[in-house]
Amino acid sequence: MSATMSTRRSSLVHAVIGSPIGPLTLVAGDGKLSGLYMEVPGHEPGQAALGDLGTVGDDAVLAAAASQLGAYFAGELMSFDLPLSMAGTGFQRTVWTALRDIPYGETISYGELARRIGQPSASRAVGLANGRNPVSIVVPCHRVIGANGSLTGYGGGIDRKRYLLSLEQKASGQTLA
Repeated sequence: MSATMSTRRSSLVHAVIGSPIGPLTLVAGDGKLSGLYMEVPGHEPGQAALGDLGTVGDDAVLAAAASQLGAYFAGELMSFDLPLSMAGTGFQRTVWTALRDIPYGETISYGELARRIGQPSASRAVGLANGRNPVSIVVPCHRVIGANGSLTGYGGGIDRKRYLLSLEQKASGQTLA
């Protein structure tokens, strides 16, 4: 088992790209995007989660992710089309799949997301799973808000969440509630 884990770690590569919300670290391995991290002091992923430092040009998935993120931030891309590898529990993967069904420019509450996955009393667990999303932005955890409409619970910070929602709502012709 440790040999497999060791091999997996060595197959990862990461690159840092600029964005309107600060540097983004993209991680890929085995032909799939496995991480997208914002610069948040005290919450940086460990070296094992990042793999070797590379450049976007070193890996087709990193290049595709960088290109699609550029189009997203330009307001030209509403849905990402990237192969993903998201390690997590079955419950977390269920939540992350449901996140991808939230339409661009729209928001739902943690309670509504819990209802959508068939576990209406699990809004706190949904919030925890949402916070463990390893591929933020691509899997739009920023589209989940508090029951009262507040912009709460975003690992990248409320200002980034507000920026992402505003970007999407502006590009889709909606207004931030």
